[in-house]
Formats: sequence, C-alpha cells, structure tokens
Amino acid sequence: MARTAAFEKHSDAYDDWFDKNQEVYAAELQAVRQLLPVGKVRGMEVGVGSGKFAVPLGIKVGVEPTEQMRLKAEKLGVEVHIGVAEALPFSENQFDFVLLVTTICFVDDIIQSFREALRVLIPGGCIIVGFVDMESELGQKYLQNRHKSKFYQQATFFSSQQVLDHLQAAGFGQTEVKQTLIPGETEQSVLDGFGEGAFVVIKAVKG
Repeated sequence: MARTAAFEKHSDAYDDWFDKNQEVYAAELQAVRQLLPVGKVRGMEVGVGSGKFAVPLGIKVGVEPTEQMRLKAEKLGVEVHIGVAEALPFSENQFDFVLLVTTICFVDDIIQSFREALRVLIPGGCIIVGFVDMESELGQKYLQNRHKSKFYQQATFFSSQQVLDHLQAAGFGQTEVKQTLIPGETEQSVLDGFGEGAFVVIKAVKG
C-alpha cells in the first residue's frame, strides 16, 4: 500500500484534525510564517494536501499525489500539479521557496526529495521544512502509537539533527530553525532553534 493511500481514503478525517486542534494548527502556521521570504516571491508547497498551509500562507502552487486532497486544494484556488517530492514536475530555477510541512515522513527518499527542491529553486532561494521532531515528547508518542493511526502507520520520523544533516547532504547551505508546541505552554510561542518544541521548522538556502 502506498504511503499516500490513507490520505486518499481519509481526506475528511485529515481536515477534521485541523478543525479540532486549531491552537496547534495556528502555532504551526506561525512558525512556518516566520521563515517565509517576504515581498513578491513565488512559492510552491510539496505535499500540499487540501491546502491547509498553502492557502493561509498565500502559496498559489502545489504538488500532490492524491486525488481527493488535490481536488480540495484546487477548490480553494491552489494550482495543483500531480507528482511526488522525488520527481517534481517543474524545470530548474522556478521558485523563490519550496515548502514541505509534515511531508518528509511520507516520502520514499528524503535526500532525493531535498535535491529536487534544490533543483527547482532559484539561486538564493530556500527550502522550508516543517515536521514533528522524533526526539520530542509528541514525536515519541506518535512513533509508539503509529500502529493505531490512520496516517502514521507507514511514516518515517526524523530528528531535527537528521533533517539538518539530510539538507546538507542534498546541497543546501545556511540554515535557520524555529520551534513551537512547547510542552507546558498554554499559549504557544515560537522560539529559535530546536530541542524544546515538538514542531520544528528548518529553512535552508540554495547556495
């Protein structure tokens, strides 16, 4: 079974999670937003899903392999291309930034996915990767209980350091890191670095 099969079958359940966890969703959006380039830039989201990040962040182009998710994003105005992270359907030097949010745990080859993002970025462009840190309390909970989840049964989880290492191996340079979903916080803040928050966002530049 493909790693995307659950998203095809349970697209409504995926959207329901965001409705039921609005504070978590808002914190994740804010962490990503702090690393987005400003001004007139062209961005693209890989694994755009139903547009839960692309739409509020103003991203107009996405790549998505599952039909049900793709249709939902298109209804919200996203230009969605069929494809996967390891083989993006674009020529070189097309985008100022490429976003992947909770996508890397479902790809088959994380370094190839990062290399493809590097290829389609303009010189000086950046990749922005949001994910649940495997070493966080929440990451461990997801890992230990993934057999009970509709979506995470076949997921591969990564630590922040592993993602940084894979970005470097793919050819990316300068990085900046943000984190949120800090245990014990009632109103979630966004902090620099990693090691405290469950949700980490890493920005890396095409040198």
